[in-house]
Amino acid sequence: MARIETPKRIRGTQDIFGDEQRRFARVIEAFEKVRRLYCFQRVDIPVFESTAVFARSLGETTDVVSKEMYTFEDRGGDSITLRPEFTAGLARAYLTEGWQQYAPLKLATHGPVFRYERPQKGRFRQFHQIDAEVIGAAEPAADVELLVLADQLLHELGIADGVTLQLNTLGDAETRDAWRAALVAHFEAHRGELSEDSVARLEKNPLRILDSKDPRDRPIADSAPDIDAYLTVEARAFFDAVTAGLDAAGVAWTRNARLVRGLDYYRHTAFEFVTDRLGAQGTVLAGGRYDGLIESLGGPATAGVGWAAGVERLAMLIDAPAVDLVDVMIAVEDDAALATAFRGLRLLRDRGLSADMVATGSPRKRFEKANKMGAKVLVGMKHDGDTTTISTRAAPDVAEHDVVKEIVLELVGA
Repeated sequence: MARIETPKRIRGTQDIFGDEQRRFARVIEAFEKVRRLYCFQRVDIPVFESTAVFARSLGETTDVVSKEMYTFEDRGGDSITLRPEFTAGLARAYLTEGWQQYAPLKLATHGPVFRYERPQKGRFRQFHQIDAEVIGAAEPAADVELLVLADQLLHELGIADGVTLQLNTLGDAETRDAWRAALVAHFEAHRGELSEDSVARLEKNPLRILDSKDPRDRPIADSAPDIDAYLTVEARAFFDAVTAGLDAAGVAWTRNARLVRGLDYYRHTAFEFVTDRLGAQGTVLAGGRYDGLIESLGGPATAGVGWAAGVERLAMLIDAPAVDLVDVMIAVEDDAALATAFRGLRLLRDRGLSADMVATGSPRKRFEKANKMGAKVLVGMKHDGDTTTISTRAAPDVAEHDVVKEIVLELVGA
C-alpha cells in the first residue's frame, strides 16, 4: 500500500502552542484590559471584503495592493480580498452599518490579517493584529487618547522601557500640498541619482521616498525640505495640542521629521512605537490620522485616527507567562471509581475550579503521574468494596480549598 504523504503547513503560517501561545494570549489579555479602561467598544468585522474596499483605501500603487493582497474571484464572480489590515474594513462598516449615529466612535478589534510577503522573524503571511480607532472625532484629543492607550498597553506588557514613541505631523491639506510640491522639486533635481523604485514613486507617491532604505536614496532624502517650513497656523496648533496632551499624560515622545504616510488622505499626526530589540523589524505599533479615508470609500468627510500592532512582534518582547496550575487534579487509581471521578469533575467545574483527571495507563502509576502535573490540589480515588475512598493532598503553598473539601464530602456521602 502506498504511503500517504501528510500535507505540510503552508509557508508563512504558524501553529501557535505552548510558551508561544501563552505569550500570544498575554498580549490579547492586556489589550482587552486596557481597551476596557479607555471605554473602547469591542467590534468584529469580516475576514474578507470586496477588493474595492482595500484598493480604494490603501491606494492602487501601494505595495500592499499591488503585490501583497490575497485576492480571488468567488463562485459568484465577485473579487474578494482577505483583509491585509483592519482600518479599511472598519471604515466600510461605519458607512454601511449606519454607525455614523454613534459618532464619535472608539473601536477596538483584533484577529488574523493576511499579506503575501517574504516570511521572516516576526513576519508571517497570516499574522495577527490588535487595532484601535477613533472615528468621527476631529479634535487632537482623540490622537492623544489613542497614544496614551498605546503607551499604557506597553506598560501593561512590561516592555515600555525598551520602546520609543516617534512622532511627526503631516499637516492639513494645505500644508501637505505645499510640502509635496517642494519635495517633488527637490527629488526632480536629483532624479538621476535616485533608485528605480524612488523614480517610480516620484510620479505617484513622492513622500514614500523619505523612508526609502536604499543607500542611493538616503543622502537625497536626508537633505529634502522639512514639513515645518510649510505648516499652516492651524496645523501647527494641532500638533502642539497633541504634544501638550502627551506631556500632560506623562507619555515620552521624540520628533521624527522623516516619519511619513504616503497616501493623500493622511493628515496631522503620524506615529510609530519603535524598539531596537527586533532587528530590522523594529516597529511594534504604528498609526496616524486619516481624515480623508472615509471619503475615498464614498462617504462624507469624516475624521479618523487609529493604530495597529502586530501581536507576534509584541509577544516576542514579553517574558513568557507562567503556566497556570490546574486547581484540582484527580487520579483515578481504580477504574471502578471512574463514575465518581466524572461526577466530581462536573461539581468542581460548576463551582468555578479548573479540574482534570488521570484515568489512563497503569492504575498503580496514576497517582504518581497526576502528582507530577503540579496541580494546586491532588485528589486520589480508589474503589474499596462498595465504596469509593477519596484522599486529598494540597501543594505546599496552597491550603486545601474549602470548595474541594465540600465536594469530596458530597462524593463520599453519595
